[in-house]
Amino acid sequence: MNMEMLKWFTKNDTYAKAKMSQVKQVGLLAAGCQPWNKDICAASGDRFAYCATLAIYIYQLDHRYNEFKLHAIMSEHKKTITAISWCPHNPDVFASASADSLVIIWNVNEQKVVAKLDNTKGSKNQKHVLRPESLEGTDEEDPVTALEWDPLSTDYLLVANLHNGIRLVDSESLSCITTFSFPSAAASVQCLAWVSSAPGMFITGGDLNCIAGATSRNGAFIWDVRKGKMITRFNEHGKNGIFCIAWSHKDSKRIATCSSDGFCIIRTIDGNVLHKYKHPAAVFGCDWSQNNKDMIATGCEDKNVRVYYLATSSDQPLKVFTGHTAKVFHVRWSPLREGILCSGSDDSPDIQPVLHPVHHEPAYPTIGELVQKDAASTVRVWDYTQDACINVLSGHTAPVRGLMWNPEIPYLLISGSWDYTIRVWDTRDGTCLDTVYDHGADVYGLTCHPSRPFTMASCSRDSTVRLWSLTPLINPLPINILADRCWDDIIGNTDRAVESGAPPLLCGKVSRDIKQELEKLPGNPRGKKLRWFSECFSSRAQELTTVKMSKFGGGIGAPSKEERLKEAAEIHLRLGQIQRYCELMVELGEWDKALSVAPGVSMKYWRKLMQRRADQLIQEENDDVIPYCIATGDVKKLVSFFTSRGQLKEALLVAQAACEGNIQMLPLSTGSGPSNSEGNNTDDYNDKLAMANLIRGNELELAVSVGTVLGESAAQATHYALELLARKCMAVATWDLAADLLMMIPDNKLQLVKLCAFYPGCIAEINDLHEKCNLPDVEECMQLAETIQADGDIFETIKYYLLSTEPDKALPVGIQYVKGRYLDVKEQLCGSDWTLDSVFPYLDLLSYIRTEQLMLHKCSEFRNELLILCGYIGALLAIRRQYNSIVPALYEYTRHSDELPCTPPSESQRAVYSVLVSRIQEEPLKGIVGPDCVTGSNLPSHSDVHISCLTGLKIQGPVFFLEDGKSAISLNDALMWAKVNPFSPLGTGIRLNPF
Repeated sequence: MNMEMLKWFTKNDTYAKAKMSQVKQVGLLAAGCQPWNKDICAASGDRFAYCATLAIYIYQLDHRYNEFKLHAIMSEHKKTITAISWCPHNPDVFASASADSLVIIWNVNEQKVVAKLDNTKGSKNQKHVLRPESLEGTDEEDPVTALEWDPLSTDYLLVANLHNGIRLVDSESLSCITTFSFPSAAASVQCLAWVSSAPGMFITGGDLNCIAGATSRNGAFIWDVRKGKMITRFNEHGKNGIFCIAWSHKDSKRIATCSSDGFCIIRTIDGNVLHKYKHPAAVFGCDWSQNNKDMIATGCEDKNVRVYYLATSSDQPLKVFTGHTAKVFHVRWSPLREGILCSGSDDSPDIQPVLHPVHHEPAYPTIGELVQKDAASTVRVWDYTQDACINVLSGHTAPVRGLMWNPEIPYLLISGSWDYTIRVWDTRDGTCLDTVYDHGADVYGLTCHPSRPFTMASCSRDSTVRLWSLTPLINPLPINILADRCWDDIIGNTDRAVESGAPPLLCGKVSRDIKQELEKLPGNPRGKKLRWFSECFSSRAQELTTVKMSKFGGGIGAPSKEERLKEAAEIHLRLGQIQRYCELMVELGEWDKALSVAPGVSMKYWRKLMQRRADQLIQEENDDVIPYCIATGDVKKLVSFFTSRGQLKEALLVAQAACEGNIQMLPLSTGSGPSNSEGNNTDDYNDKLAMANLIRGNELELAVSVGTVLGESAAQATHYALELLARKCMAVATWDLAADLLMMIPDNKLQLVKLCAFYPGCIAEINDLHEKCNLPDVEECMQLAETIQADGDIFETIKYYLLSTEPDKALPVGIQYVKGRYLDVKEQLCGSDWTLDSVFPYLDLLSYIRTEQLMLHKCSEFRNELLILCGYIGALLAIRRQYNSIVPALYEYTRHSDELPCTPPSESQRAVYSVLVSRIQEEPLKGIVGPDCVTGSNLPSHSDVHISCLTGLKIQGPVFFLEDGKSAISLNDALMWAKVNPFSPLGTGIRLNPF
């Protein structure tokens, strides 16, 4: 096994090869409940569900916070969902029906389809179970309007169609048991209910008067947001559907539409038609060049991409690009590379399309069928200047719909497909950098935030809009900024950025604007640089308070702006964000509520809020200002108020009361005094809490940025974040950058020792890194280790052996020392004076031995002991930090060795454990106690269900794969594990680095 591991190691990186999606899901905008059908909300136990048009949202009660949280999104129906019903005998099972008479049985816990009640199994002569016989052989539809499980059966389901009766269906055998017919053809059923006191009896409800309505989707229009109404309508395409409408990037008065009539029409917003470009077939997509205001590209059903030049009177294209084998749906010009554009198509040979049930365009078979046929829909990248296709991006297994170039990284392209996935491409070599599986249906739209170019939104037929962070794809760019690297390592031109193998460089408008603004400022404005770039890279979904910036109304029955602000304020208050709550209350004019809780932020903040209220009342010439000025001791303001109104007697009385000490005066200097100290203490606590939340969320770059700006109050947390960030750099072999980060820590010698000890280069390269870190070369380290060992300084001996030419000599020294401390505990439980903090530093230092040395056969015994000890101490550290989910796995991890049989703990072992727990001291780094929770941990995904090898439970949120490529744990558990035990849970001796 050791030789196999050594061979594996020599062919792989130092760290465990872990698969983890680099694109982070950071938000999800759920669709609302549809208003068209009645039986589309249901509850069971601590869960409830509602239906959007094509998806079902499942919410589950979180008993810790007494709140319902989104648990899952089910999207399998192709037509509008018309009814849902929970099974009364199994809280994990419910049924849903849709307008095409399809009923699906779901398992909520496993998040999968159990059965589809569509066609019965057997010969082709057998009829559709849920399609009324009167409709067989016709195109007429009769949607299912209601579902109810039989309360006395686990399999029987009552299904009502709108016009053609009710059936009792066996969901297990997929057969129809009996049919109930209506007495009148005019009758319709909208709802069902079993009569609990009469087995087998049910009642229906509905009406006999129906109103049908339709609206035309033909034509294009312009909507004035401020006026809230349509101001222009375009009808040049007649009754033909319009597939795409696009504003010119360079001339906001020009707009283009393309349609199934084969025309791409260019017009001004006042309706003046400039060009009508005729195509041989339907035109599905168009896009204006962002570098040339007169150039536009189109995608056509005839498989071709065309480029037109508006500055000429010709209606013929300048270029026609051929290569796709099926229709071209979308085209997108690169915003950074002039002449470069991409196109997405339906390239899927030998597949016959059918009508898509929602979008009324040709639809294709299931993903499984596509994979079996080895189909591949492609994205092509074209160079207008070379008249050539410069790259073909293959990987999608169904038609490509969404396309988006990143506006900062010129080679980064994102695509969305009917195969439910989002793919991120490096167009320099055609590599797929990442594939995201979280959507549950076709991905149609992709866009990025205009001022945060690495925050992307996607929309899908699963009825969700999801928010993503692309920042992990551009590492180490954010770290270069933190390390204060030169501008050439951060911002560059497009030619440099697209060179093969070049590191990511920012080339867009947002980064250029930041640089220009920084260069205007005097000195070295590091704080502003970190803040502005943090906003650029930020992936946080906007808070609910953004409703105050909303330009759109919510429609009839939607909550008002005030109601939404109140809701946001209440959420902030429950989360302990008191200052945000106060500010929202002030905006709503509810000053008393804001002032009543403001001391919870700090007395300093309360006084500032009181002064703001006093200023407002003075402007209103309101006598209510008097108690506010007296409470804050602002005598000068109160005297001025009375004087301005000619109330000289009142002004004199206030001044006299202040002189006699009856009014506490506002101190001239706010830099001292008990009240200010109290406010500072509270502010410091809030700073530390904010830093801890960022670290526990693995937002390390943001934590360092915030901590640097906060300064001394957050220094300890900033240094810890720098250590973790350096480990992240070590995983991607950016060792110099890791050293630069560690050098930002004042007392950094031990951290630099660990970095150099783990560096896997040749002797010359290791010595170069030693020199950079101000450490002796490897030969001198060997001599120092031998000298210090003779003097009996164990920790320094370990340190210099690890830095020497023979790092394996550190293992017996360190292991025997730590084992000796353990033996003291076992033999003299009351006499030993060791603590967790006295043992952990030795094991932590030993863990930085280079992996190829640890894997040597001669080190196998010490390796096993090191892994066991790291498991025990890691478990104690996890208990201290309240990483409860991984504590049992850490103790189980210590049994990987053959020398330790899996037997129940003895009484003596229990006693030892009690002593161990008693020696867990308080966590020195305040605020990091509690489980890690990365962004997106509670967001449901439609990707394959993964079971954690640590807990045996389904993983919710981001998944982290271990070095075998199969074993999975949650990213949260991986982060907590790596913070207390550096080695992989698989017991291989490979270091774990999920940061």
